Amino acid sequence: MRKSKLFIFAIALLAVLMVSCHKGRNKLVNSWKITAVEPKMPISDSLKNAIISQGQLTFTEDGHVTGYLQREITDGTFALTQGGKNLVIKDETGTPYPCESTITDDQLILDTKEMKITLKKI
Repeated sequence: MRKSKLFIFAIALLAVLMVSCHKGRNKLVNSWKITAVEPKMPISDSLKNAIISQGQLTFTEDGHVTGYLQREITDGTFALTQGGKNLVIKDETGTPYPCESTITDDQLILDTKEMKITLKKI
């Protein structure tokens, strides 16, 4: 009897986690334009300007991402965890870019150890 209650609790918890991650993913799936870059370590003005002028990310329902962050991403993937609070973008070579993420209906903030990037929904 105790094991069956534990099993039911585990299934319920898994369902809640899946729904919370799905909500964050639904907000993320779209195209986003970089509007601000706040470096946490020194970067050149030309790199900062390139990120702002070219910076754009498109997230798809099937977990793929394309665009330009610190460099071009032509066929990347992404994983959203902890209810949308953590985002890992992997470029086509598999290099991970982990970030803390804040997702609203029209704004995305990616906070990495190198910089904080603000994006607006296009």
